Amino acid sequence: MPATDNSLALIEIGNLAPTLLVADRCAKAAGVRIVAIEGTGAAEQCIKLLGPTDAVRAAAEAAVALAKTMGTASTHVVLPNPRDEIHQLNQRPPEWSPMLELFDAIAPKKDHMDTPEAIGLLETQGLVAALHATDDMLKSANVRLIGKEKIGAAYVTIMVRGDVASVTAAIEAGKQTVSRLGGKLIMADVIPRPHAELAQLLPK
Repeated sequence: MPATDNSLALIEIGNLAPTLLVADRCAKAAGVRIVAIEGTGAAEQCIKLLGPTDAVRAAAEAAVALAKTMGTASTHVVLPNPRDEIHQLNQRPPEWSPMLELFDAIAPKKDHMDTPEAIGLLETQGLVAALHATDDMLKSANVRLIGKEKIGAAYVTIMVRGDVASVTAAIEAGKQTVSRLGGKLIMADVIPRPHAELAQLLPK
């Protein structure tokens, strides 16, 4: 990779669901590549982007602006041509944390989905409402459960996949369930056509 393509942007977002939406926006920006999304041990997540300095800076600034429109705290820094040790640190494989019972990062997988199915994200604080909502989402529409991520601070993100209409219906059903149970809904949204780089980060 040429030195001019070696700059690193670090974008910290308040929780996982908006992080995935922001990561999709970043992946669709010209000239940047998602290295990973790393957790902090709490709710905050860090998106790592590589590319030319101007490209990663523009992507990071757009990412922060998008996060703020979703009501989520976000900050970013750009490291122009960081030392090799920083690249090695930021590209290491995810590690399992026995204490938190989760991997500390989400890294790209080669066996990503072949078709651009929509992805639905339902994030709650607390597990009971999340699991009940998941059952209702799967019963209400033709979607597949692809993941349940816990990121600390009792945040739980449920991910489903399917066509846009089905995913939209499922997420709406999940929101209603969380509300009916008196759960704390953090965020619910749909990514209609996720970028291939985002797809590589998610379960199949």
